[in-house]
Amino acid sequence: MVEVSVSPDAPFVRGQMPYVLVALNGARKTQADHPRLPVTTGQIVDAASACHIAGAQGVHLHIRDHAGRHTLESGQYRETIAALKRQVPEMQVQITTEAGGVFGVSDQFACLRDVRPDWASISVREVARADDMADRIYGLCADQGTRVQHILYDAADAAVLSAWRAAGIVRAEQSECLLVLGRYADRQRSVPDDLDRFPEQGGRWMVCAFGAQEHGCLLAAARRGADIRVGFENSTTDSDGVAWSDNAASVAALVSVLRGQ
Repeated sequence: MVEVSVSPDAPFVRGQMPYVLVALNGARKTQADHPRLPVTTGQIVDAASACHIAGAQGVHLHIRDHAGRHTLESGQYRETIAALKRQVPEMQVQITTEAGGVFGVSDQFACLRDVRPDWASISVREVARADDMADRIYGLCADQGTRVQHILYDAADAAVLSAWRAAGIVRAEQSECLLVLGRYADRQRSVPDDLDRFPEQGGRWMVCAFGAQEHGCLLAAARRGADIRVGFENSTTDSDGVAWSDNAASVAALVSVLRGQ
């Protein structure tokens, strides 16, 4: 959480704003889904800058190859991170290691090793495809100082993470989680009550939500003390199904409500 000037009527813990991370594009959407979905490095950097002005503190980074496909290519990751740090040095950058139906656990390990990011999101469900590599992945992150955010889609993922923590595979400092609402729901539609499908979280936690109720879910999570992730990876429309003009418009609308404006 970060201190900001907010209205006493703001719908969360008084005097504090949740940390806002923006997910600009994701692994699967294209500009056919929204013409302002950023795909190239320049588009990603410009969109991140606009979202920072709108109130986002960090960017959840996906990169695309020359054909617009999801990639974990380390050189391109380093170049994009460098471009972001030049244009918006105040923003934290979190890379994704998402498989996207293409990459194996060994590819994800290689990405983390070669990029050496400050911060990375790692899906527990995806690592569990080759759980013999889990200790190597979390050990690598600990050794090179990569902050980990564990991605959880349901209570079963949370149980796997709990077991890995108990076994010492996940290190004590690797405590952050992102709860994903609606990813595997019918038509990827989330509702605020989806939060109750997860066990209560200790430490720092964040929520993202798929579908038109994205903002409603995030506001409900903020009231419970969560940080929030918003952006076109999860939803390109408001609750009425009207498309946001761009990622920054979605961020600005959400931040305005959070501040009680």
